[in-house]
Amino acid sequence: MPGDQWQAKLDTYLDGELPPEEAKALDAHLRACPSCTAEMSSRVQLRRVVKNVGNRYTLSSDFRRRMTTIAVPQKSSRRGWWWIAAAAAAVIVVAGVIGYSSSRGLSREQIYSELADQHVATLASNTPVDVVSTDRHTVKPWFQGKIPFTFNLPELPADSEFSLIGGRVSYLHQTPGAHLIYEVRKHQISVFIFQDRAILEMLTSEGHVGRKLSFNVESWNHDGLRFFVMGDASAEDIHKLGRLLRNADAS
Repeated sequence: MPGDQWQAKLDTYLDGELPPEEAKALDAHLRACPSCTAEMSSRVQLRRVVKNVGNRYTLSSDFRRRMTTIAVPQKSSRRGWWWIAAAAAAVIVVAGVIGYSSSRGLSREQIYSELADQHVATLASNTPVDVVSTDRHTVKPWFQGKIPFTFNLPELPADSEFSLIGGRVSYLHQTPGAHLIYEVRKHQISVFIFQDRAILEMLTSEGHVGRKLSFNVESWNHDGLRFFVMGDASAEDIHKLGRLLRNADAS
């Protein structure tokens, strides 16, 4: 089925109303189609923005009162009046979405929240990675042509407590990047890598280590790339993996 026909089903898929067989087929399609994956990411982000705007801008009691006391035109023109009101409301919502998105972009907390959502969704998936391998020489080349940059991965010693599971392409605010999965003592850790210039304006600090949405997180930038290490492993394990990645990226 052509990609444009799949895209027509994305909203139904997001609403959980797509028949199971079609949902399964679309899920497989998304893993192989960067265009549809980017469109899906865009729609998820738009829903989040609309939700944030809806929570931020609420009608005052005075405005509600004035709206309910407005004289309704005669019956013959009532339908047209409501269409105008609906159109005006839509313009207000769209303007709010555009203004909110363009003026604020994504805060650091929103970025961590989106990455946490991706971490949870990936681990809950039946196919969490698209390239399955513990060999960095297999995983790293797989990303060539799929993301607009290259990166280095650490050579893990045989007795390392960390193991590479594989990777997949990820999107943050329509920016493509790498999503790697590591495992340590049955805890899975997500490593996200993006071009720093694409998201630098969204961040407010460097080298932040903290706990967001029940996950330990470490983030840094180096040589034009932004790294995020996130998971429910201990802060010490997050830091150890981050150190391995920093050393590999600097080599």
